[in-house]
Amino acid sequence: MSMFKIFDVSGSAASAQTQRLNVVASNIANADTVAGPDGQAYKSRQVVFQTLLMGEASSAGVQVSQVTEDQSLGRRVLDPKHPAADEQGYVTYSNVNPIDEMVNMISASRSYQNNVEVMNTAKSLLLKTLQMGQS
Repeated sequence: MSMFKIFDVSGSAASAQTQRLNVVASNIANADTVAGPDGQAYKSRQVVFQTLLMGEASSAGVQVSQVTEDQSLGRRVLDPKHPAADEQGYVTYSNVNPIDEMVNMISASRSYQNNVEVMNTAKSLLLKTLQMGQS
């Protein structure tokens, strides 16, 4: 694999992790929201990654193939005085688990950092190779 392909592979992974971080941020922002005017609560979203072939057979990256919604039911709380309560007095909140989302955010952040470090290391190696040719 060419040294320059490393930038393509790590760049695709960093881009995918950026999309993952955006989805996690949206989930966290809507963790305690109640059902909207249409009666539907916010549904947690997750990214699905897919292998991305990058020219030659020995080089592959990653891309986000889709963003899926978790169809599980949201948390229901009995609060008859709440404006969003249904006929039985229950308020439906989103199905986002803030703890799971924080773990997901840390994982995505570390993956992003690792890919940036790979690109920095490759850059450093290429610069040292150029400096050897100047001697």
